[in-house]
Parts: sequence; C-alpha cells; structure tokens
Amino acid sequence: MSSDKRCPRRGLRSQALRAHLATAARRTAAALRYRDFRLLWLGALTSSIGTWMQRVAQAWLIVTLTGSQSAFYLGLDSFMGELPILLLTLVAGVVADRRDRRHMMLMSQVVQMTTAFVLAGLVFVEAIQVWHILTLSFITGCAQAFGGPAYQTLVPTLVDKEHLPNAIALNSIQFNLARIIGPIVAGAALAAFGMVMCFGMNGISFLFVIAAILALRNVQVPPAATVSLVDQMKDGLRHVRDSSHLKTLTMLGFIAAFLGIPLLTFLPVMAKDVFQQDVGLYTRMMTMSGIGAVCGALVVAWLGKHQHLGRILLVLLGAFGVAMTAFALSPDVRLSTAILFFTGALLVMCFSVTTSLVQLLAPSELRGRIVSIYMTAFRGGSPLGGLASGWLITQVGSAPAMLAVNGVALTLLAAYFLFRGHGIKHV
Repeated sequence: MSSDKRCPRRGLRSQALRAHLATAARRTAAALRYRDFRLLWLGALTSSIGTWMQRVAQAWLIVTLTGSQSAFYLGLDSFMGELPILLLTLVAGVVADRRDRRHMMLMSQVVQMTTAFVLAGLVFVEAIQVWHILTLSFITGCAQAFGGPAYQTLVPTLVDKEHLPNAIALNSIQFNLARIIGPIVAGAALAAFGMVMCFGMNGISFLFVIAAILALRNVQVPPAATVSLVDQMKDGLRHVRDSSHLKTLTMLGFIAAFLGIPLLTFLPVMAKDVFQQDVGLYTRMMTMSGIGAVCGALVVAWLGKHQHLGRILLVLLGAFGVAMTAFALSPDVRLSTAILFFTGALLVMCFSVTTSLVQLLAPSELRGRIVSIYMTAFRGGSPLGGLASGWLITQVGSAPAMLAVNGVALTLLAAYFLFRGHGIKHV
C-alpha cells in the first residue's frame, strides 16, 4: 500500500520537473519568439559555421607556410584582421545611427564572401603566399568594421528591451555553436578535400545570412541626421567619457580581449609545438572550447536581465584568469583539453555580460556610437594582444609562459575592481 501511495507523488514530482524544464527552456529561448530576430539568428549561425571553418583552415595554412615563425605570423594575421576595427568602427557606429543598418550589413557580407572565394582560388591554383592571407584578412576586417556596429545596433530593435540580454546571449550561442560545428566540419573537409573546400564553403555560407537580411520586415531606420558625422561622433565619445560605468566596461572589454583572446589565437602553437601533435588535436581543442562557450552562453541566456550583472562579470573574469593559467601550466594534453571547456564557458560569459551591460546603459539614440566605441576597445584589444603575445613568444620561446602571465594579470584585474569598491560591481 505504501508503494502505491508513493507512485502518485513520484508522478507529481515528474510533472513538476517537466514543467520547470519547459519554463527554463522558454526563458532561455525567449528572443527567438521574434520572427526577424529568429531569421537573422539562423542566417548568422550558418555564416558563422563557414567562418570558423575558414579560421581553422587559415590558421593551419599559416602554420604550414611559416614553420618556426608561425607564432609571429598567427599574431600578425590576427592583427591585420582586427586592425580595421581600430581604424573604422567609430565611423561605422556613427553611420549606423544615420543609415539603414540592413544596407551596411549586406555590404559587409558581400565583401567577406568575395574574400573567401579569392582565398579558395589562390589555394586551388597553388599560388598562395603569406602576404595574400594577410591582405585578405585586412579586407575582411574592413567589412566587419562596418557590419559589426550595424548588426549590434539592429538587434535591440528586433526584440523588447526586457529580452535584450537574452538576445545577446543567444547571439553568443549561435557564434559558439559554430565554434563547435565549424572545426569538426573543417577537420573532416581538410582530411578529405583539402583547404580549398573550407574556404569555398565559407563563401557559400554568406548567402544564407544575405537571404535572412533581405527577408527582415519590421526594421527601424534611424531618422535623418541634422548634424554632421563628426559632431555625432563627438556626442558619442562625450557620453562615454561622462559615464563612469561605460568607461569601466569599455576598459574591461579591451583588457579582457588583449589578455584573453590569445588563448584561442595560439592553440595551433600549443597543439603543434607544445604537445607535438597535428591538426586533429587543434580541432578537438577548438571544439571543446566551443562546447564550453555554448554552455556558458546558455547560462547567460537563462540568467537574463539580472540586478547584479556587474558583480557577476567581475567574478567570471577572475575565474577565467584562473582557468587560463591552469591551462597554461597543465602538462597533460587530456587535462588541458578538458580545461578548455571551462575557459570557453567563462570567456563567452564575460563578453556576453559586458555587451549586455553596454547595450542596457546606452540611450537608443546613441546606441550605434556607444556600441562602436565599446567594439573598438574590445575588437581592438584582440589584435593588439595577439601581436604583443606573438612577439613575446618569439622572445621567451614559450607559449605556455605567455598564457600563464596573461591569466594571472586577468585574475588580479578582476580582484582589484571587485574588492576596491568601484561602482561597476553595483551595476
């Protein structure tokens, strides 16, 4: 009899658990209920898969072309791809507040598609040289400099404000799902067909996001500007200068990218020179990092708009520094690969929370400019960090030592802001 009495209780608990999971799933995917955001998300996912295929193939191509100087050229390629962010993103942010953002995004996608096909052609005819790769990376970076602010400022117009952190986290999920799928497909394509297939498939993938942009319906077009582009840029810079929170977030975005992104940039060096293995280990490392990133983005998507996002950001940044240091000091390839799961999760959580805070603090009429200032810092920190770290590796001869120094510096930075009473932890 007692067993019969317990059965209904187990049934009720099972129903409650299913209801709880269903509620959590709806909360995690809240922004996907908006048609235009859903279309753009799916198109971006397909394009991002192609982009990660090219990143894997391009990094391995540089390693095979440059031999002992591969660390320097990997850093230089990252620098050339991100340098336009430093040069053009501020202007692009102003343009995004003045023009139809769809047109800017279409231009960006077409240019990136063209460079992917050119790279595929050069590899196919066996005429590829390192300077070709660097030049095409620079051109791609120019396109991304205009496409990035347009995309970032378009997303808040596609969802309600209460779902904006969820939408930003979902964008991180699609980007990092691509980090999982892209390296896996790239590894298979490299083994079966060679690098041409990776670059060619990336070019084709841009057609999907172009179709998604053309299918958007309810898109807000900024009102006609009444002041000059330079004056609008000054307004954006002045607003960030006068906001202590935005200044701190912009600085944290730059430093986190400067010190943290080299972890991903130099994974080919870790696989080839430290662990003495081939592209298979590199793709497994990228995949593990991508799986962690997706899990981290899911947590942020579920978290949504939280009242203690500033404090959460600092804790996550410190934890990422610890995990990065542990990866650098690990002597075992299996342990190192496992640690990449946690670094991937923590890194994407840091950047998702930072971006959410910037978007929430930015007035709608200044969003393009404020986001572009943050993107200049964040995206600019990545190439500068890659270049500086690549040079440091050539001087000390140790990629793990460089990564360990960066990890310790990130942990100390987070601890400083967390315990010194700065206002960002109260946002």
